[in-house]
Amino acid sequence: MAYKKFLTGFYTLVLCFISLGVLAQGGRIPTPAENGMVVSSHYLASEIGRDILKQGGNAMDATVATAFGLAVTLPSAGNIGGGGFMVYHPANADATAFNFREKAPLAATREMYLGEDGKIKDNANHEGVLSVGVPGTVAGLYKAHQKYGKLEWAKLVEPAIKIAQSGFAVSHGLADFSQWVFDNKEEYSSTAKVFLKKDGTPLKRGDILVQNDLAETLKRIRDKGPEGFYKGKTAQLIADFMKAHDGLITKKDLEVYEAEEVEPIKGNYRGLEVIGMPPPSSGGVAIVEMLNILEGFNLKEEGHNSASSIHLITEAMRRAFADRAQFLGDPNFNPDMPLDKLTSKEYAEELRKTIELKKASVSDSTRFNAAHLAYESPETTHFSVIDKDGNAISITYTLEHSYGSKIVVEGAGFLLNNEMGDFNAIPGLTNSQGRIGTLPNQIEPEKRMLSSMSPIILTKDNKPYLIIGSPGGRTIINTVLLVILNVVDYDLDIAKAIESPRYHHQWFPDVTFFEEWGFSPDTMELYKSMGHETDSRDSQGRAMGIMIDAENNLYYGAADSRSYDGGAAGY
Repeated sequence: MAYKKFLTGFYTLVLCFISLGVLAQGGRIPTPAENGMVVSSHYLASEIGRDILKQGGNAMDATVATAFGLAVTLPSAGNIGGGGFMVYHPANADATAFNFREKAPLAATREMYLGEDGKIKDNANHEGVLSVGVPGTVAGLYKAHQKYGKLEWAKLVEPAIKIAQSGFAVSHGLADFSQWVFDNKEEYSSTAKVFLKKDGTPLKRGDILVQNDLAETLKRIRDKGPEGFYKGKTAQLIADFMKAHDGLITKKDLEVYEAEEVEPIKGNYRGLEVIGMPPPSSGGVAIVEMLNILEGFNLKEEGHNSASSIHLITEAMRRAFADRAQFLGDPNFNPDMPLDKLTSKEYAEELRKTIELKKASVSDSTRFNAAHLAYESPETTHFSVIDKDGNAISITYTLEHSYGSKIVVEGAGFLLNNEMGDFNAIPGLTNSQGRIGTLPNQIEPEKRMLSSMSPIILTKDNKPYLIIGSPGGRTIINTVLLVILNVVDYDLDIAKAIESPRYHHQWFPDVTFFEEWGFSPDTMELYKSMGHETDSRDSQGRAMGIMIDAENNLYYGAADSRSYDGGAAGY
């Protein structure tokens, strides 16, 4: 108790020095604020959102402004050419969610990527204009804002326009992309016009990137809302570009796209309500299922990141990912998904009984109907927002691969996604290398592809307690799970919960991947002695989170230090 009082006093003192608003890079010390907080993968976007809060905007206003800011400053994942998911918990009402995942074009077919040999031709589901799904970001942000926003739409888009016009400093990652564009400028000529210097040479770290075509596109969105994107000049530019390059998306595809407000997935973990996205996001279902399984174990007693706790947690991961592959897809095309069963305590109890305390299970494809997991790119972005009234938003959106398809729409200045690669491209073919061919996620016109994006809000007494999410492809689900466990079971503050080392098991391949820097040799040997195969990776996810201290009326934000440009901005 004395230590808690010390921390509260310390953070209150810090607030005296940051009363005009702060920007904190990622690290082990959370950023405190009293009135509002935005945590995103680019500090400029976080500042935009914070400034909107300071100007009287609510969490939805700040979310819209931050998202458009990321579309300018984080072209690898922030976007108007992609899509995603939002979970919203109003301060004095029930939670809701928005699905603005991309859709397959009207002309898409189940075997559209296959050659005469039945194999994918030219990696076309991941590269080129055929990989592009109908974008949903603008429609989703507008739909959510129209119902829950406070400030005028135009005011929220304007800060992004100003940064696009004035420019911002190029980071290491963006400089690397510019070099790639230079090396491939003949094939990606429209991209070269945006991401190379005027003399045709690559951008270097510290150079200023100005995006005038993107600014003009954003102005049309500012002035006309979604009609400024899905109709008029921008829609014509997209349709003309697609036609010129043998793509599928037409003006009709853009006109008929709609975002959806949907009921979130809900669960309960150790007295806290868990609120997440329903399908076609698989994150809400999988996280609730895993938490239900783990609720039957005393993880705190097992010890944080001990071999025994990692064993139990990865066994839960194994089972949830098997169910994810077999059952989940777009609910508009799969109305009979057993969501109530998958998220029930009773089903979790059945699964828990199959876990041996000191021995790894075997990922048996026959037991789970041979439904394996397809590749998902780790390049997504997440941000978390809360305002002075306690309205909370968790939002994750993406282009799929880093910089999506790497294709800029000629004259419009923005990158297109390559989300069609998230569909099961070879119907009926499933193998242990990760190819998946099961029916729920096969290609159909206007169908939304399955995703691992996992924006989550935990509440205590119907008030937001933890707002969390991450990029990372399939690892998103487990990254978010581990942050939740770090907070709830292991009593870590939000910064330490995010900075802690991570691991990932996805059923197939039957391997647990560890961040190699984070675990002792003794722990690894004990874990492997239970029958687990392991491998290492440099990094997993870039979580962005906010934790709410209701007792002291403080918000604590943390931007993952794995995200070089991330920042928590509060006031």
